[in-house]
Amino acid sequence: MQNLPPLAAVRVFEAAARLENFTAAAQELGMTQAAVSYQVKLLEERLGLSLFQRSGRRVALTEKGREIAPVIIRAFDQMRQGFATLRQDHASVLTISCTNSFAHLWLAPNIGKFQMRHPGLAVRIQADDAVVDLARDGVDLAIRGGKGEWPDLEAKLLSHNRLAPLCSPDWLAAHGPIADAGALRAVPRLSPDDQWWGEWFSSMGVEGEAALTLPGIALDSQVMEGRAALAGQGVAIVNLFLWKAEVEAGLLVEAVPSYVREQASYWIVYPLHARNAPKVKAFRDWIIAEFAAAIAQDADAYFLPR
Repeated sequence: MQNLPPLAAVRVFEAAARLENFTAAAQELGMTQAAVSYQVKLLEERLGLSLFQRSGRRVALTEKGREIAPVIIRAFDQMRQGFATLRQDHASVLTISCTNSFAHLWLAPNIGKFQMRHPGLAVRIQADDAVVDLARDGVDLAIRGGKGEWPDLEAKLLSHNRLAPLCSPDWLAAHGPIADAGALRAVPRLSPDDQWWGEWFSSMGVEGEAALTLPGIALDSQVMEGRAALAGQGVAIVNLFLWKAEVEAGLLVEAVPSYVREQASYWIVYPLHARNAPKVKAFRDWIIAEFAAAIAQDADAYFLPR
């Protein structure tokens, strides 16, 4: 790198050599003709040789200029092509980060509708319960649970979520009826230390320790908890909307009727500089419309008002 002349001057030389005209080079680069002439002069002084012959307002490459010009022009052409390919590849691939539960229970069953609207856009879903760094991990946008406060990210609300203790009808028939929320502490609950249980019991006016005195099954995702509840293993505390299909099919029922809002809500987030990127805007508008339609249809049953 120490042997390279200033790249700003090389860039100016490439344009001037390719166009063989300082005025045209200046227009292309958004500079004045005087600035082009100055950068060329700096380069010539650095190299200790003349690259252009000047005759009034006209310029022509010298023998040394004609020798080096094809090399520099070819190098810049390769860079232009490389950056163009990079932009094209980036624009045609949308990478989405979300939790395993959201990916399996909502995004995977619905992403086909988005893909049909945008067939030229490849979608990659990174399902991970850890919060990713969008810039570092090459992610375009994320669906996150929280309060909408993430530094350097724009966040748009998708929905407030309703928590509900769900179980299979057979399990409830064997263990119920359960009189009230307090009585639910004495029956097998899945992942009894989950913070959602604390939120639910507190909202239901149940004070004291929410965890089971009996050994409980601890599972690390809402998907696993819901599947275990379907299999009759106990009561799972879940986001009711994500299990809408199972509830409407009668496969899951509420162990205790309730209307409890999760403290965190669902948001779509993306870097501020990407807010107007076509692929980000397309997905943002689509998913906001999807949730708005779902809330309008089933607000009382599955959501809480905005």
